[in-house]
Amino acid sequence: MRQTIKIALAAAVTLAALPAGATAVAAAPAALSSTASASVSQASVTRSQAIAIATRRVPGARVTEVEREWEHGYRTWEVELRKGHREYEVHVAIATGRIVKFRVHHDD
Repeated sequence: MRQTIKIALAAAVTLAALPAGATAVAAAPAALSSTASASVSQASVTRSQAIAIATRRVPGARVTEVEREWEHGYRTWEVELRKGHREYEVHVAIATGRIVKFRVHHDD
C-alpha cells in the first residue's frame, strides 16, 4: 500500500515538473520491476515543488525563505511564508512531498 502511494506521488511530481506540451507515459504499478520501484522511491521534491506544496497549504502567502534541513528524522525543505501578521513554517519532506511539520507564529 505504502509503495503504491509512493509510486503515485512520484508519477504526479514527475508529470507536474514536465514543461507545457510535453507528454509522458506512466507505467502501471504492477508492471514495475523492483529496480524501477527502487528508483521511484528515491525521487526528490525540488525547491519549486516544495514552494508549490507550501503555498497550497497557505494560499495568498508570500514566500520569505526556503532552505533544506532535517526535521523529525526527514530531510526537508523548510519554506517560510508570511501572510498578514502571521509567519508560517512549512516543512516538506524531500523524499515524499509530505508536510511533516507546520507552525504558525503570530506577530502581536
